[in-house]
Amino acid sequence: MAQDDPKSTSLIIAPTSVVFNWVNEIGRFTPDLKYLVHYGTRRSKDIRRLQKYHLVLTTYGHLRRDVSFLKDMRFTYVILDESQNIKNPQSETSKAVRLLEAQSRLALTGTPVENNTMDLWSQFAFVSPGLLGDQAFFKDSFMRPIEKEKNVQVADTLKRLIFPFILRRTKEDVAKELPPKVESITHSPMLEAQQALYDKWRISYRDNILEEIESKGVNKSKFKVLEGLTKLRQIACHPGLVTKSFTESSGKFEALKEMVEEIISENHKVLIFSQFVQMLQIIKRYFDDTGIAYSYLDGSTKDRRTPVTEFQENEEVKTFLISLKAGGTGLNLTAADYVIHFDPWWNPAVEMQATDRAYRIGQTRKVFAYKLISKDSVEEKIVKMQESKRALVESLISTEESFFKSLKKDDILELFE
Repeated sequence: MAQDDPKSTSLIIAPTSVVFNWVNEIGRFTPDLKYLVHYGTRRSKDIRRLQKYHLVLTTYGHLRRDVSFLKDMRFTYVILDESQNIKNPQSETSKAVRLLEAQSRLALTGTPVENNTMDLWSQFAFVSPGLLGDQAFFKDSFMRPIEKEKNVQVADTLKRLIFPFILRRTKEDVAKELPPKVESITHSPMLEAQQALYDKWRISYRDNILEEIESKGVNKSKFKVLEGLTKLRQIACHPGLVTKSFTESSGKFEALKEMVEEIISENHKVLIFSQFVQMLQIIKRYFDDTGIAYSYLDGSTKDRRTPVTEFQENEEVKTFLISLKAGGTGLNLTAADYVIHFDPWWNPAVEMQATDRAYRIGQTRKVFAYKLISKDSVEEKIVKMQESKRALVESLISTEESFFKSLKKDDILELFE
């Protein structure tokens, strides 16, 4: 690749959290590559300067702001990392990437379909424009038959259509030496006061939701359903998430304490994921009180490199508290051989992505992944629904709609039983 050839520049677009990973890997594997991190308030708007580099790294946010001049460049490659960021075809990010000119286009993702098949259309509209027709054609020919009618033949047709453009990079294929991964579920009974609070809210929401469904219908009651499910999930984690005056513990939190103490006593390292930042704060306070060293990362963490490096390299730091949305992708945390999901997520693919922060190339030990579930709670019902979806998630195309869109009246009432 000739450094000063204006056609030799490639562009990588990634979430902010992942950019420093690319920088580290460039230094490790291709130290002679001349690259520019196009980031921050002082980034250049001069195309001639960008063309002097083999590789330009930027974020989805910066692309949206700078597409007005980046679209005038012709790149050798445009590569999207965590390409599920463009799953909504109407978003400004999706529109921006489709304006870019490139000889070749690549999209990298572990979750090509997170919500519905339109996620797939949006990514292919970037990778191979026109392959799946326009949105209206795709919706009529594929999305509606697959999601509404559960038409397996149409799903198979779509899978065969995109198959030549898909390279599935599974760890089993590229790293035979990877140690095994063991996944298990740990059920914890709720404590007495926790159970009483849970039942109180469950009955209240069940009655209200039933009344609202009868008067407005299922579709117009989804917000109330989501509100109720979130409340019950929070109580199942720790009542302190919904009642600040609650001074007791939760069954699952007590189970977590025992697990963490055992893990670190045997000189292992553990990642602890929760989608509730307040839950991470409760765990954090316990670690502070007991002197357990930890790294911490949530959506408000500006400097992500420091906690990652500290966890990976400091033998004293054996726990890492991570918010699922902020740290579920893009991190290499192979120092950990234990992963704990404190609360289940609707989409099992998101949990799998998070677990794989530890189960990555470079991992030399068996990885143990635990999912903590409050017994006799809505969490148990979520896990059962996940299991029915897991096989589909692991294949390329889901023949189900996203969780909430697929809920029927009986499903909703079952969740609140």
